[in-house]
Amino acid sequence: MSEDAPTPSQLRQARARLGDCVRTTPVWSWRGPRLSERFGDEGEVVLKLEALQLTGSFKARGALLHLLDLDDAARARGVTAVSAGNHALAVTFAANACGSTAKVVMPRSADPARVERCRRMGAEVVLVDDVHAAFAEVRRIETDEGRTFIHPFEGFTVALGTGTVGLELCEQAPGLDAVIVPIGGGGLCAGVAAAVKQLSPNTAIYGVEPRGADSMHRSFAAGRPMAIERVQTIADSLGAPHAEPYSFALCRRFVDDLVLVDDDELRGAMAMLFEEVKLAVEPAGAAATAALLGPLRERLAGQRVGLIVCGANVDPRVFAEHVVRGQAWLDRG
Repeated sequence: MSEDAPTPSQLRQARARLGDCVRTTPVWSWRGPRLSERFGDEGEVVLKLEALQLTGSFKARGALLHLLDLDDAARARGVTAVSAGNHALAVTFAANACGSTAKVVMPRSADPARVERCRRMGAEVVLVDDVHAAFAEVRRIETDEGRTFIHPFEGFTVALGTGTVGLELCEQAPGLDAVIVPIGGGGLCAGVAAAVKQLSPNTAIYGVEPRGADSMHRSFAAGRPMAIERVQTIADSLGAPHAEPYSFALCRRFVDDLVLVDDDELRGAMAMLFEEVKLAVEPAGAAATAALLGPLRERLAGQRVGLIVCGANVDPRVFAEHVVRGQAWLDRG
Protein backbone atom coordinates (compact mmCIF):
# COMPACT_ATOMS: atom_id res chain seq x y z
CA MET A 1 0.00 0.00 0.00
CA SER A 2 1.26 3.48 -0.85
CA GLU A 3 2.30 5.61 2.09
CA ASP A 4 1.33 8.79 0.27
CA ALA A 5 -0.69 11.06 2.52
CA PRO A 6 -3.89 12.77 1.42
CA THR A 7 -2.97 16.17 0.02
CA PRO A 8 -4.69 19.41 1.05
CA SER A 9 -6.41 19.45 -2.33
CA GLN A 10 -7.69 15.90 -1.85
CA LEU A 11 -8.87 16.76 1.66
CA ARG A 12 -10.84 19.74 0.40
CA GLN A 13 -12.39 17.61 -2.34
CA ALA A 14 -13.32 14.95 0.23
CA ARG A 15 -14.90 17.53 2.52
CA ALA A 16 -16.94 18.89 -0.38
CA ARG A 17 -18.00 15.37 -1.27
CA LEU A 18 -19.24 14.70 2.25
CA GLY A 19 -21.25 17.91 2.08
CA ASP A 20 -24.04 18.33 4.60
CA CYS A 21 -24.11 14.61 5.35
CA VAL A 22 -21.54 15.27 8.07
CA ARG A 23 -21.24 18.31 10.29
CA THR A 24 -18.48 20.86 10.32
CA THR A 25 -18.06 20.49 14.05
CA PRO A 26 -17.39 23.62 16.11
CA VAL A 27 -14.30 24.65 18.03
CA TRP A 28 -14.51 26.01 21.56
CA SER A 29 -12.00 28.07 23.52
CA TRP A 30 -12.00 26.51 26.98
CA ARG A 31 -11.90 28.73 30.04
CA GLY A 32 -12.38 27.57 33.62
CA PRO A 33 -10.83 27.54 37.11
CA ARG A 34 -9.87 23.86 37.03
CA LEU A 35 -8.14 24.32 33.69
CA SER A 36 -6.33 27.46 34.88
CA GLU A 37 -5.21 25.68 38.03
CA ARG A 38 -3.56 22.92 36.02
CA PHE A 39 -2.57 24.57 32.73
CA GLY A 40 -2.19 28.21 33.73
CA ASP A 41 -3.69 31.34 32.20
CA GLU A 42 -1.02 32.17 29.63
CA GLY A 43 -1.94 29.50 27.11
CA GLU A 44 -5.18 28.73 25.27
CA VAL A 45 -6.97 25.42 24.89
CA VAL A 46 -9.11 25.00 21.78
CA LEU A 47 -11.45 22.01 21.66
CA LYS A 48 -12.39 20.49 18.29
CA LEU A 49 -15.77 19.00 19.15
CA GLU A 50 -16.05 15.86 17.03
CA ALA A 51 -18.14 14.48 19.89
CA LEU A 52 -20.93 16.55 18.34
CA GLN A 53 -20.55 14.82 14.97
CA LEU A 54 -23.38 12.70 13.58
CA THR A 55 -23.34 9.29 15.33
CA GLY A 56 -21.35 10.86 18.16
CA SER A 57 -17.80 10.54 16.81
CA PHE A 58 -15.45 11.43 13.96
CA LYS A 59 -15.99 7.99 12.41
CA ALA A 60 -18.91 9.12 10.23
CA ARG A 61 -16.49 10.90 7.88
CA GLY A 62 -14.41 7.93 6.74
CA ALA A 63 -17.32 5.50 6.80
CA LEU A 64 -19.39 7.65 4.45
CA LEU A 65 -16.49 8.13 2.04
CA HIS A 66 -16.12 4.34 1.89
CA LEU A 67 -19.80 3.82 1.10
CA LEU A 68 -19.76 6.56 -1.53
CA ASP A 69 -16.92 4.72 -3.27
CA LEU A 70 -18.87 1.45 -3.62
CA ASP A 71 -20.70 0.54 -6.81
CA ASP A 72 -24.37 -0.44 -6.80
CA ALA A 73 -23.63 -4.18 -6.67
CA ALA A 74 -21.36 -3.84 -3.64
CA ARG A 75 -23.90 -1.66 -1.84
CA ALA A 76 -26.56 -4.29 -2.52
CA ARG A 77 -24.40 -6.98 -0.90
CA GLY A 78 -23.89 -4.75 2.13
CA VAL A 79 -20.95 -3.88 4.35
CA THR A 80 -19.41 -5.23 7.52
CA ALA A 81 -17.22 -3.78 10.23
CA VAL A 82 -15.50 -4.58 13.52
CA SER A 83 -15.85 -2.08 16.31
CA ALA A 84 -16.28 -1.40 20.01
CA GLY A 85 -19.10 0.90 18.97
CA ASN A 86 -18.22 4.19 17.29
CA HIS A 87 -17.16 2.70 13.97
CA ALA A 88 -20.13 0.32 14.00
CA LEU A 89 -22.48 3.25 14.47
CA ALA A 90 -20.79 5.21 11.71
CA VAL A 91 -20.84 2.32 9.22
CA THR A 92 -24.52 1.70 9.97
CA PHE A 93 -25.25 5.39 9.45
CA ALA A 94 -23.33 5.43 6.16
CA ALA A 95 -25.00 2.24 4.95
CA ASN A 96 -28.42 3.71 5.65
CA ALA A 97 -27.50 6.94 3.88
CA CYS A 98 -26.36 5.05 0.78
CA GLY A 99 -29.14 2.44 0.57
CA SER A 100 -27.02 -0.44 1.85
CA THR A 101 -27.07 -2.71 4.93
CA ALA A 102 -24.57 -3.23 7.75
CA LYS A 103 -23.54 -6.32 9.70
CA VAL A 104 -21.21 -5.29 12.52
CA VAL A 105 -19.07 -7.41 14.84
CA MET A 106 -18.57 -6.12 18.38
CA PRO A 107 -16.89 -7.52 21.51
CA ARG A 108 -19.25 -8.57 24.30
CA SER A 109 -17.58 -5.98 26.51
CA ALA A 110 -18.76 -3.15 24.26
CA ASP A 111 -20.83 -0.38 25.83
CA PRO A 112 -24.42 -1.73 25.91
CA ALA A 113 -25.77 1.65 24.81
CA ARG A 114 -23.70 1.47 21.62
CA VAL A 115 -24.80 -2.07 20.87
CA GLU A 116 -28.46 -1.19 21.32
CA ARG A 117 -28.13 1.96 19.25
CA CYS A 118 -26.59 -0.01 16.36
CA ARG A 119 -29.56 -2.38 16.45
CA ARG A 120 -32.05 0.49 16.57
CA MET A 121 -30.39 2.00 13.51
CA GLY A 122 -30.92 -1.27 11.64
CA ALA A 123 -27.58 -3.04 11.87
CA GLU A 124 -27.25 -6.77 12.40
CA VAL A 125 -24.96 -7.10 15.43
CA VAL A 126 -22.72 -10.10 16.05
CA LEU A 127 -21.16 -10.27 19.53
CA VAL A 128 -17.86 -12.10 20.11
CA ASP A 129 -15.50 -12.59 23.04
CA ASP A 130 -12.85 -9.95 22.28
CA VAL A 131 -11.39 -7.70 19.58
CA HIS A 132 -9.08 -10.42 18.27
CA ALA A 133 -12.07 -12.71 17.71
CA ALA A 134 -13.95 -9.79 16.17
CA PHE A 135 -11.39 -9.32 13.39
CA ALA A 136 -11.51 -13.05 12.60
CA GLU A 137 -15.31 -13.04 12.46
CA VAL A 138 -15.54 -9.99 10.23
CA ARG A 139 -13.15 -11.58 7.75
CA ARG A 140 -15.40 -14.67 7.71
CA ILE A 141 -18.45 -12.52 6.99
CA GLU A 142 -16.58 -10.74 4.22
CA THR A 143 -15.68 -14.06 2.57
CA ASP A 144 -18.94 -15.96 3.12
CA GLU A 145 -21.47 -13.18 2.51
CA GLY A 146 -19.67 -10.97 0.02
CA ARG A 147 -20.02 -7.90 2.21
CA THR A 148 -17.39 -5.16 1.90
CA PHE A 149 -15.22 -4.83 4.98
CA ILE A 150 -14.92 -1.21 6.11
CA HIS A 151 -11.73 -1.09 8.19
CA PRO A 152 -11.98 0.91 11.42
CA PHE A 153 -8.62 2.66 11.15
CA GLU A 154 -6.51 1.59 8.17
CA GLY A 155 -6.16 2.87 4.63
CA PHE A 156 -6.14 5.98 2.48
CA THR A 157 -9.91 6.51 2.62
CA VAL A 158 -9.87 6.43 6.42
CA ALA A 159 -7.08 9.03 6.49
CA LEU A 160 -8.94 11.08 3.90
CA GLY A 161 -11.99 11.15 6.15
CA THR A 162 -10.15 11.84 9.38
CA GLY A 163 -7.98 14.37 7.60
CA THR A 164 -11.05 16.53 7.08
CA VAL A 165 -11.10 17.00 10.88
CA GLY A 166 -7.60 18.47 10.68
CA LEU A 167 -8.55 20.56 7.65
CA GLU A 168 -11.48 22.10 9.52
CA LEU A 169 -9.40 22.71 12.63
CA CYS A 170 -6.72 24.57 10.67
CA GLU A 171 -9.38 26.76 9.08
CA GLN A 172 -11.24 27.38 12.35
CA ALA A 173 -8.22 27.90 14.63
CA PRO A 174 -5.20 28.83 12.52
CA GLY A 175 -1.72 29.05 13.97
CA LEU A 176 -1.98 26.51 16.79
CA ASP A 177 1.29 25.66 18.52
CA ALA A 178 0.25 22.05 19.06
CA VAL A 179 -2.56 19.58 18.45
CA ILE A 180 -3.19 16.50 20.61
CA VAL A 181 -4.93 13.54 18.97
CA PRO A 182 -6.16 10.29 20.58
CA ILE A 183 -4.79 7.07 19.10
CA GLY A 184 -6.57 3.74 18.93
CA GLY A 185 -5.52 2.03 15.73
CA GLY A 186 -4.10 5.31 14.48
CA GLY A 187 -6.53 6.24 11.73
CA LEU A 188 -7.68 9.47 13.38
CA CYS A 189 -4.17 10.56 14.28
CA ALA A 190 -2.80 9.65 10.84
CA GLY A 191 -5.35 11.78 9.00
CA VAL A 192 -5.36 14.73 11.40
CA ALA A 193 -1.57 14.81 11.62
CA ALA A 194 -1.18 14.61 7.83
CA ALA A 195 -3.63 17.46 7.33
CA VAL A 196 -2.28 19.74 10.05
CA LYS A 197 1.41 19.24 9.23
CA GLN A 198 0.83 20.03 5.55
CA LEU A 199 -1.34 23.07 6.26
CA SER A 200 0.52 24.33 9.35
CA PRO A 201 4.04 22.84 9.35
CA ASN A 202 5.11 24.56 12.58
CA THR A 203 2.29 22.99 14.61
CA ALA A 204 3.49 20.10 16.76
CA ILE A 205 1.39 16.93 16.75
CA TYR A 206 1.15 14.69 19.82
CA GLY A 207 -0.59 11.34 19.86
CA VAL A 208 -2.03 9.95 23.10
CA GLU A 209 -2.75 6.31 23.95
CA PRO A 210 -4.10 4.59 27.07
CA ARG A 211 -1.48 2.64 28.96
CA GLY A 212 -3.55 -0.49 28.53
CA ALA A 213 -3.69 -0.20 24.74
CA ASP A 214 -0.29 1.04 23.63
CA SER A 215 0.07 -0.59 20.22
CA MET A 216 1.38 2.59 18.53
CA HIS A 217 4.00 3.13 21.23
CA ARG A 218 5.21 -0.42 20.71
CA SER A 219 5.14 0.07 16.95
CA PHE A 220 7.21 3.27 17.12
CA ALA A 221 9.76 1.50 19.32
CA ALA A 222 9.99 -1.48 16.98
CA GLY A 223 9.91 0.53 13.76
CA ARG A 224 7.04 -1.57 12.41
CA PRO A 225 3.37 -2.26 13.22
CA MET A 226 3.01 -4.26 16.41
CA ALA A 227 0.19 -6.00 18.29
CA ILE A 228 -0.73 -6.13 21.96
CA GLU A 229 -1.77 -9.24 23.86
CA ARG A 230 -4.94 -7.75 25.35
CA VAL A 231 -6.71 -4.44 25.83
CA GLN A 232 -6.92 -3.14 29.42
CA THR A 233 -8.40 0.35 29.50
CA ILE A 234 -11.73 2.07 30.10
CA ALA A 235 -11.21 3.80 26.74
CA ASP A 236 -12.51 0.90 24.68
CA SER A 237 -12.75 3.11 21.58
CA LEU A 238 -8.95 3.30 21.70
CA GLY A 239 -8.53 -0.43 22.24
CA ALA A 240 -7.16 -1.51 18.86
CA PRO A 241 -5.34 -4.85 19.19
CA HIS A 242 -2.66 -3.92 16.65
CA ALA A 243 -1.31 -1.21 14.39
CA GLU A 244 -1.51 -1.40 10.59
CA PRO A 245 1.08 -0.37 7.97
CA TYR A 246 -0.53 2.69 6.37
CA SER A 247 -1.77 4.48 9.49
CA PHE A 248 1.48 3.58 11.26
CA ALA A 249 3.53 5.07 8.43
CA LEU A 250 1.58 8.33 8.44
CA CYS A 251 1.87 8.61 12.21
CA ARG A 252 5.62 8.00 12.04
CA ARG A 253 5.92 10.66 9.35
CA PHE A 254 3.79 13.41 10.86
CA VAL A 255 3.54 12.86 14.65
CA ASP A 256 6.17 14.59 16.77
CA ASP A 257 5.75 12.50 19.90
CA LEU A 258 3.52 10.00 21.70
CA VAL A 259 2.39 10.00 25.33
CA LEU A 260 0.47 7.63 27.58
CA VAL A 261 -2.37 8.25 30.03
CA ASP A 262 -3.90 5.95 32.62
CA ASP A 263 -7.55 5.35 33.49
CA ASP A 264 -7.51 7.75 36.45
CA GLU A 265 -6.26 10.54 34.19
CA LEU A 266 -9.00 9.73 31.68
CA ARG A 267 -11.68 9.85 34.38
CA GLY A 268 -10.32 13.11 35.72
CA ALA A 269 -10.40 14.65 32.25
CA MET A 270 -13.98 13.44 31.75
CA ALA A 271 -14.94 15.11 35.03
CA MET A 272 -13.25 18.39 34.06
CA LEU A 273 -14.89 18.51 30.64
CA PHE A 274 -18.27 17.84 32.22
CA GLU A 275 -17.79 20.40 34.99
CA GLU A 276 -16.33 23.27 32.97
CA VAL A 277 -17.44 22.72 29.35
CA LYS A 278 -20.66 20.79 30.07
CA LEU A 279 -19.56 17.98 27.76
CA ALA A 280 -20.50 14.38 28.46
CA VAL A 281 -17.80 12.46 26.59
CA GLU A 282 -16.64 8.87 26.56
CA PRO A 283 -13.17 8.06 27.95
CA ALA A 284 -11.58 8.24 24.49
CA GLY A 285 -13.10 11.68 24.01
CA ALA A 286 -11.23 12.88 27.10
CA ALA A 287 -7.85 11.38 26.12
CA ALA A 288 -6.40 14.55 24.57
CA THR A 289 -7.44 16.54 27.64
CA ALA A 290 -5.86 13.92 29.91
CA ALA A 291 -2.61 14.20 27.95
CA LEU A 292 -2.57 18.00 28.17
CA LEU A 293 -3.16 18.01 31.92
CA GLY A 294 -0.82 15.08 32.55
CA PRO A 295 2.29 14.13 30.57
CA LEU A 296 2.24 17.21 28.29
CA ARG A 297 1.38 19.79 30.93
CA GLU A 298 4.85 21.33 31.37
CA ARG A 299 5.88 20.89 27.76
CA LEU A 300 2.90 22.83 26.40
CA ALA A 301 2.52 25.42 29.18
CA GLY A 302 1.74 28.87 27.78
CA GLN A 303 1.01 27.54 24.29
CA ARG A 304 -2.10 27.59 22.11
CA VAL A 305 -3.16 23.95 21.95
CA GLY A 306 -5.88 22.17 19.99
CA LEU A 307 -7.49 19.06 21.48
CA ILE A 308 -9.48 16.57 19.41
CA VAL A 309 -12.56 15.60 21.45
CA CYS A 310 -13.25 12.52 19.38
CA GLY A 311 -16.41 10.87 20.75
CA ALA A 312 -19.33 10.90 23.15
CA ASN A 313 -20.93 7.47 22.90
CA VAL A 314 -21.17 6.15 26.44
CA ASP A 315 -23.86 4.60 28.59
CA PRO A 316 -25.17 7.25 31.02
CA ARG A 317 -24.65 5.04 34.05
CA VAL A 318 -21.10 4.21 33.04
CA PHE A 319 -20.43 7.88 32.38
CA ALA A 320 -21.74 8.86 35.81
CA GLU A 321 -19.54 6.28 37.52
CA HIS A 322 -16.44 7.51 35.69
CA VAL A 323 -17.19 11.17 36.44
CA VAL A 324 -17.76 10.54 40.15
CA ARG A 325 -14.46 8.68 40.39
CA GLY A 326 -12.76 11.31 38.24
CA GLN A 327 -14.04 14.12 40.46
CA ALA A 328 -12.68 12.37 43.53
CA TRP A 329 -9.33 11.86 41.81
CA LEU A 330 -9.15 15.56 40.89
CA ASP A 331 -10.03 16.60 44.42
CA ARG A 332 -7.17 14.50 45.79
CA GLY A 333 -4.85 16.67 43.78
